[in-house]
Amino acid sequence: MSLILCAMMAFAARQPSFSDQTLVNKIITPIPQTKQHFEILDGLRGVAALAVVLFHFMEWIYTNPEKNFIGHGFLAVDFFFCLSGFVIAYAYDDRMATMGLRKFFIARIIRLHPLVIAGSVLGLLAFLFDPFGGHPDSYSTGKIALAFLCSLFLVPLPVIADRAFNLFSFNAPAWSLFWEYIANIAYAFVLHRIARSYLLLLTILSAVTLCFVAYRSGNLLGGWSGPTFWDGAARVSYSFLAGLLIQRSNWIIRNKLGFIGLSILLLLAFVMPFSKWNWVSEPLVVLFYFPLLIALSAGTTFPRLKEVCAFSGKISYPLYMTHYAALWMFGNYYTTHKPDNTQLTLIIVSGIILLIGAAYLVMVVFDTPARKYLNGKR
Repeated sequence: MSLILCAMMAFAARQPSFSDQTLVNKIITPIPQTKQHFEILDGLRGVAALAVVLFHFMEWIYTNPEKNFIGHGFLAVDFFFCLSGFVIAYAYDDRMATMGLRKFFIARIIRLHPLVIAGSVLGLLAFLFDPFGGHPDSYSTGKIALAFLCSLFLVPLPVIADRAFNLFSFNAPAWSLFWEYIANIAYAFVLHRIARSYLLLLTILSAVTLCFVAYRSGNLLGGWSGPTFWDGAARVSYSFLAGLLIQRSNWIIRNKLGFIGLSILLLLAFVMPFSKWNWVSEPLVVLFYFPLLIALSAGTTFPRLKEVCAFSGKISYPLYMTHYAALWMFGNYYTTHKPDNTQLTLIIVSGIILLIGAAYLVMVVFDTPARKYLNGKR
């Protein structure tokens, strides 16, 4: 499993080559241009990415999550997984039989992996040249190089204490991309073939597993570290399968909530109180509330804010995959300088704006040209 990306590349290299430019034009989960484009889902993806960034800022300040006003921001990852399942099914269910595994894998690698590389490089630079702290001299060159290579190729290696033993030392959010790859492989080999009744059964079994994980751990925060590795499997399994099931069952709820209304509903999940009942409240949100939001988002009217949703969708993945290098520097600054509330507010607000700008720059200067080049080589 840990060599999954290399396996995808090796499999792709053995197959006949043919191209399909339209399958790699969308952020994270590409949608063919001939089909309806769910702009609201793009917009909500950006809202969820911003929630993750804000959550990562705030968890440095409030080590007690009960005091963190966005203490459930990490549930945005479960929303991403559910959204991914929905759009993957919408984009590929009717063409997997003819497009072939190689074409699917190449499309996904080209779409996802340039930003995995960018996030890893930024994370390494932040580790080596953090002006506010860190101990890079405590690690051998070989260990740092190995951790960097593992980050580049999505091989989990939680060995850097200064990075809280994240699965991917130089790009912590990549843990969810690892499971995204696993879900994509499962879809390509198995899930696109099975009947809806079997898909429903798998979804129910995954729901039971997710509830067990929440009960055992007290929450659904796991998946990012070595000790919680398999929690990530439970989180992606249910949410990705639920997204597939929503699309195949055509569970679309027509409504007029629009982008603003649905954004507020999504944010409510992230700001709900953090308590001893998380093992109940968090599974309820993931099992029922997020699928409901996907069904509502796919069925809402869309007369306004189209440009906002488009930008939000485009920036969401670059922001998610590049922001954490700066978060380590912020954390070291916060613990050593202890800024007051006014300074913190200014730092966080300006930091989020700068991170959005940096993500846009990475997208324009590196990600988009890299994907264009790789698609040309296909």
